[in-house]
Amino acid sequence: SGDFGEGHHPESHLIPRILNSAASDSPIEVYGTDYNTRDGSCIRDYIHVKDLAYAHLMAAQYLYGGGKSDCFNLGSGNGFSVLEVISAAEKVVGRSIQYSIAPRREGDSAVLVASSEKAQRILGWEKMDSALENIVESAWLWKQKFPDGYGE
Repeated sequence: SGDFGEGHHPESHLIPRILNSAASDSPIEVYGTDYNTRDGSCIRDYIHVKDLAYAHLMAAQYLYGGGKSDCFNLGSGNGFSVLEVISAAEKVVGRSIQYSIAPRREGDSAVLVASSEKAQRILGWEKMDSALENIVESAWLWKQKFPDGYGE
C-alpha cells in the first residue's frame, strides 16, 4: 500500500539505497563485481515485510500456545544479486538506474541466503509475497508517499 516503509539515516540497506538513487537520479555504488556468483555481485536473500510480519504473528501464536522461545531464520531460500535487484528496481520505476562499480567491502560474503526450514517445520510459516519485484514495488510506493522518510 505504501503506507509503511523503511527509512534509516544514513540508509544502509540495498533496496532503499537503490530507490533513493532512482529518486535522485544519482548513481548507486555496487561494491565488487568479482565475486564467484552468477554476475559477480553479492547475493542476498530478501522477503517481503508482510511475510516477516506474518512470521511474527505465527511465532506469537506458537508462544501463546505453549511453545518454547526459540530463534528462527526467515528467508526465501534463494538469493538475488545486487545487479538483479537493480534490474528489478528498473522495471518497477520504469527507467534505468545509474550505478558505479566500487571495490569490494572488507568482510562482505559472496552469498548469504537463509533457510526457513525450521520456521516452516515448527511454526508452519511459508513465504507468500516475496517475489523480488513485489518487494521493490512496495518499497517504491512508500518512497513515493514519503520521499524524505518519516521526517526524522
